[in-house]
Amino acid sequence: MFETLLLNFLFLLVPVIVFLVFFENRPSDYHGKILVLLSAASMILCISMPIQLSIGFIVDLRYIPFLVVALYGGYRSVFLLYIILNLYRFYVGGEGTMQSFLFSTTIMVIVPYYSAKFMKLSSRGRILWAMIASFLTIGFYLCTLSFATGALNNHFGVLALNTLTTYVAFMGVLMVLIEKIISNMKNRDRIMHSERLNVVSELAASVSHEIRNPLTVTSGFLQLLSKSKAIGPEEKEYVELSLQELRRAEKIVSDYLSFAKPQSDNMVYSDMSEELEYTKSVIMPYASIHKVEVAFSFNNSLKKHYDRNQVQQCLINLYKNGIEAMKEKGGGILFIDISEKKQNIVIRIEDTGVGMTKEEISRLGKPYYSTKEEGTGLGMLMVYSTVDKLKGFIEVESEKGKGTTFLITIPT
Repeated sequence: MFETLLLNFLFLLVPVIVFLVFFENRPSDYHGKILVLLSAASMILCISMPIQLSIGFIVDLRYIPFLVVALYGGYRSVFLLYIILNLYRFYVGGEGTMQSFLFSTTIMVIVPYYSAKFMKLSSRGRILWAMIASFLTIGFYLCTLSFATGALNNHFGVLALNTLTTYVAFMGVLMVLIEKIISNMKNRDRIMHSERLNVVSELAASVSHEIRNPLTVTSGFLQLLSKSKAIGPEEKEYVELSLQELRRAEKIVSDYLSFAKPQSDNMVYSDMSEELEYTKSVIMPYASIHKVEVAFSFNNSLKKHYDRNQVQQCLINLYKNGIEAMKEKGGGILFIDISEKKQNIVIRIEDTGVGMTKEEISRLGKPYYSTKEEGTGLGMLMVYSTVDKLKGFIEVESEKGKGTTFLITIPT
């Protein structure tokens, strides 16, 4: 029996190993589907090699991958597993088939309902609640099994205790591995993003100032030329077009300059209240033009060292993006809140605009990617760069057609 139990545990580890070796570096859109298929294979292997009990029923670890997918993926992911589990269980047959069907149906209905709340927990919280979920579900299964067979005696009690302990322990080990993989993937993405920001910062420092000088000189001569009476209307039109493109080039250079390292002259130790007041006065006229109502809230006593100019520009970029996202809907409400949580300054910026897809969210902050037709992507890159310099991180929640929320957490 012990050998079969270890074999079942090996079946649980197979999806983790296969994912790490073959699929970790694939696009994240495929991760969910791949893990569902690997979990299905794990369940089938567990059912095929069960532990046969003396009372005629079988015990295996099939419900661990089922619970994991239900908690992480919700109804959409677990439904396919539910179909595969019951089809194969009916194919295997034997006593307990109907109990297995009813039990899996109960899990499929109840557990995924809490998936959204589960995903908002910390890594340790998810591990703990997954172990509690495994304890409750298997405990419920054993209770129904005892009443169905009338096997409620000392022998069954010892067996139930061993089963509960095994399920909870194996669920804990598997959850630790899963959370470690998720943490490693996030850290790798964060490091890669920081490297991209460093490259852009170095490029900005070395090139932008040199480019700006000839642009300014050229723009000045073209402005003088446009006032000359020696050229005709057609030539003046060409000059004006040239000036427009120069202004656009200067704006791009200014965006690049914002990536430079924090300047000592601009460094402050503050709670960001002045930044909120300043950016409020800057953004209100722009919001009024686009029929956007802005709701401000400030409840923070924590302080942080930062470059005031960069933080102000970071906030203004996010405000403008939120307002422009609502422009297509004829207006809306922009919620701006600065608060504190566990020694962290938390900035929440929420709009009721057009929203973004998961793919668009995953590409935010990358050079030259923008959801706007005329955007360069440097505005959001500057936002991510500024938050990165503050050792903070950004979380983005969005739904197409309903709006977007930026949650910036800055440790103090």
